[in-house]
Amino acid sequence: MEVQFDPDIEARLADRAARQCLSPDEAVRDVVTRYFQEEDRFVEAVQRGEAALARGESLTHDQVGDRLRRFLEP
Repeated sequence: MEVQFDPDIEARLADRAARQCLSPDEAVRDVVTRYFQEEDRFVEAVQRGEAALARGESLTHDQVGDRLRRFLEP
């Protein structure tokens, strides 16, 4: 498979790869692998949320606000 990048993206990729002691091909494989891992985690989280809703487990608007405030408190 071949992928064409705009010159500015290609330059950034080459620079990033060099700083990580990787070839540009290795850097692209790493980025794509991490993208799919994160995408899989996101889909799993959505599915868990949908399953919780199907079981009737949900929070009110106020409960969400309370949790966010507690989370953001120093």
